[in-house]
Amino acid sequence: MIEIKKKSVIPVYGLMVVWVLYCIFIPLGNVWSFIGLVCAGLVSYCLLALFFPGEVITIDATEKPKSTGDAKVDALVADGEKAVAEMRGLRDKIPDEAVRNKIDEIISVTDNIFKKLNIEPGVYTQVKRFSDFFLPTTVKLLGSYDRFSQSGIEGENITATLERINTALDTTLDSYKKFYDSLFENQALDIETDISVFDTMLKKEGLLDSDFNTTKK
Repeated sequence: MIEIKKKSVIPVYGLMVVWVLYCIFIPLGNVWSFIGLVCAGLVSYCLLALFFPGEVITIDATEKPKSTGDAKVDALVADGEKAVAEMRGLRDKIPDEAVRNKIDEIISVTDNIFKKLNIEPGVYTQVKRFSDFFLPTTVKLLGSYDRFSQSGIEGENITATLERINTALDTTLDSYKKFYDSLFENQALDIETDISVFDTMLKKEGLLDSDFNTTKK
């Protein structure tokens, strides 16, 4: 997030009004009258700037993922960003802090999933299935929770529905984490293969059972 200070226009308008009034009541016939005009303007501007400093605007400056060069992958990443934005918007309207914390975790995992896609387009097929089913369902679920929680009416059906959605969020979060972990399956297999090959080489050279076997007596 970046904070940008937006100056108020009131000091400028005030300066102009002072100059107009000054010219009306004090003829500009000599150098001192011009100096007085400038001084009056500066004083009015500084005073008004002190009382009307403007406002600070906060904007989201999160760095957007770079294009992968693959139109379908970039489009899917954009869909993910849109879904994350929708979830954040719904999250901000939900009063229950515990539920908001769960949504924060879901958003975080979702964001990581699409970052993974951005740097490794090979997981496109898996993420596409995730995007087509899990994301719309999750957004719909959060929308339902928002509507029920904002109804302003307490009742057995509303309370029960909110509790069911809350429980469903736990399942959703767990599923998201498992899916994200599954995206690393190929890498894990590659590493396991590398370790196995390395282990075989060490045994072949007689190093595993001597120099590198620290547990052998």
